[in-house]
Amino acid sequence: MSGPGLVLDAGSKMRSAASEEAALEDLHRLGCTDGLPVIIPTVSRVDRMVLAGGMGPDLSLGTIGPLDGSATVRSVAICAVMAGCRPDYFPVVLAAVSALCDPVLDIGEVQVTTHNAGPMIVVNGPARYDCGPFESGTGALGPGNQANASVGRAIRLCLLNIGGARPGIADMALTGQPAKFTFCLAEAEEDSPFPPLHVRLGYDAGQSVVTLLTAEAPRSLFCQVTEDVADCSDRLLRQLGEAVASRASNNGSWGIGEAAIILNPEHAQVLARAGLNLSDVAQQVSAFSMKPRRQLHGPAYPPGLDLDVLIGLAPEQLLIMVAGGGGVYSMVVNSWGGGVHQNRHVCAEVSYGASCEVPRPLR
Repeated sequence: MSGPGLVLDAGSKMRSAASEEAALEDLHRLGCTDGLPVIIPTVSRVDRMVLAGGMGPDLSLGTIGPLDGSATVRSVAICAVMAGCRPDYFPVVLAAVSALCDPVLDIGEVQVTTHNAGPMIVVNGPARYDCGPFESGTGALGPGNQANASVGRAIRLCLLNIGGARPGIADMALTGQPAKFTFCLAEAEEDSPFPPLHVRLGYDAGQSVVTLLTAEAPRSLFCQVTEDVADCSDRLLRQLGEAVASRASNNGSWGIGEAAIILNPEHAQVLARAGLNLSDVAQQVSAFSMKPRRQLHGPAYPPGLDLDVLIGLAPEQLLIMVAGGGGVYSMVVNSWGGGVHQNRHVCAEVSYGASCEVPRPLR
């Protein structure tokens, strides 16, 4: 393969290679990959991706730290091609990058912290199918779904190539985590007894929205469903409270940042049958998360602090959604909580319509 050139980095620099195999080796050598093989971003592939976004190629969505690289539509398209995205998915990628560039997310600080936080992407609304399909059921955070895997991976490649956060150079996470390769799922809105996440965050049900939270790897939480709804709901709420404010987490140790709760549909139904709405759930989980400061760090605190003050997460620091298969496991996702804004969640609306190549009806 030669002649037309290959776009090999997020700066849109044109390069030539004798074959796609040679181009892949160049990408690895240049540090443009996440260590896994990528789709070679040829001019025609990138142009097709840009077209699916419905925006001009030179339009900047903002900057990504720590190097404050400009996230133009073209540079994002290059990362999306490399990640294996179909053009259908690109409007979701653009929305996620717009959220990534919001200063409230503190992505520049997130990129350079020694904590292992990475962006968790939640897709809500009709785009789950119109621009997917994105998986929200069994294995939503696991392998096997192209949309989930490639969109999350595209965001990671944007962080690497546009934001400049390469491990050990600008990305200073001490160990990293597998979720920094890709971390994307949809909410199982049709299986939930509660309003979906984006509606609770102020959007209309018919809007398509991505929500980003820079987070740790998800933690599995066990709760056996029983006939006694009151006992089961109480045990579940207590376990959620313990998990979101784990003594070893930034959330639990300092009461900062936010945590996401991913209820499986059966656990969500248990809470609903107990007569709880999501405001009730957040209030009770918050109450169970509170612990005296002396139980968290003890002598590690500076002298003079009141060690009997309760530390935990307030109801508004909890993002609750429904996803996954039914059964005994839900998930809790803690966050870093640092930065000027404590890297709170950020939302962005997905704009598509004619941009998606093959619209799909809601199932």
